[in-house]
Amino acid sequence: MLKTPLNKLHHEHGGNMVEFAGWEMPIAYGSIQDEHVQVRTKGGLFDVSHMGRLKITGRHARRLIARACTRRIGDMQQGQCRYGLVCNEQGGVKDDILVYRMDDTEFLLVVNASNREKIVEHLNNIIQAEEMVAKLEDQTMKTAMVAIQGPKVMDLVSRVSSEVPTLKRYRFTVKNLLIAKLIVSRTGYTGEDGVEVILPAGIVETALKLLLKDADLKAKDSDMKLVGLGARDTLRLEAGMPLYGHELGEDINALACGVDFAIALDKDQGDLPEPFIGQEALKKTRDQGGPPQTLAAFVAEGKRTPRQGMPVMIEGKQVGVITSGCMSPTLGVPIAMGFIDRQHNTPGTRVTIDAGRAELPAEVRANPLYTKPKTK
Repeated sequence: MLKTPLNKLHHEHGGNMVEFAGWEMPIAYGSIQDEHVQVRTKGGLFDVSHMGRLKITGRHARRLIARACTRRIGDMQQGQCRYGLVCNEQGGVKDDILVYRMDDTEFLLVVNASNREKIVEHLNNIIQAEEMVAKLEDQTMKTAMVAIQGPKVMDLVSRVSSEVPTLKRYRFTVKNLLIAKLIVSRTGYTGEDGVEVILPAGIVETALKLLLKDADLKAKDSDMKLVGLGARDTLRLEAGMPLYGHELGEDINALACGVDFAIALDKDQGDLPEPFIGQEALKKTRDQGGPPQTLAAFVAEGKRTPRQGMPVMIEGKQVGVITSGCMSPTLGVPIAMGFIDRQHNTPGTRVTIDAGRAELPAEVRANPLYTKPKTK
């Protein structure tokens, strides 16, 4: 298995290590529920170095990403991030990505670990087929990436930087540490505030010590603790964020996934047309009234958790399928996401989830199920 630059730290802190997308990663360091609550109430540090980091440079860098990504790229500002999808010709989702614009000829893409090699091949195929002047450098192995999330994170970050806490959502800045450069962004995948830091692999432990200063990751009441992939999954599920292999996939129409904001079907129009691969297929889906099923959130009754693959039923007829589920540590009830026939995807619709020997009464709810409390 591949190991991140923080692998030693995970073992030192008792991480329960598992294989994930070819990497040895911590599922948790103790209780997933406790780590979940830590992020919702204080702060959590996630090692996300397994995610792919792809540097794109050259005269056609912007054109390449615009061709691959469902978002507009030409109007991105320097220092801006955008969430988008990479689609196949049929409008299915190859991956969901984050695009960082450094300048007109340099971009950074963050992609899912399980899709990194596939996306590298896809982008290189576009470069070759359309004779673009662009270079792709996979920087995953020589860099690290950490995500620090939670309501107390910005107070911690403000001790070492006055600029980072002023960043707007989906913006990033480049900072200098010793002789190295750090990219600090403010996107998030938990529903909480926080930052992500991309930096050279060799200095990640030194950088964390400077950033966290006096924080004791092992202390019971610490404002910052290490958090594993288990809580990352329950946090994103509460926050209504889709996950590749569950709510996103090559055989799932991009317009069904609940991220329409990330799909610009008019990209081929205007003064700077940017048609993307899969756009015509998605336009056809739109013109036919939309996909037959769309993503919904569910809250179930009782204590049993809906699981991926369980049928969603109305009056004995299957109308959908569960894609993710967990017992929500924040809400205290079983929650799920899944696809349901479009006409039934209305908050308040009563359904039954077929759990095999049991039937779970549930209700369609507005997504996301959790939103961060507004600060005064």
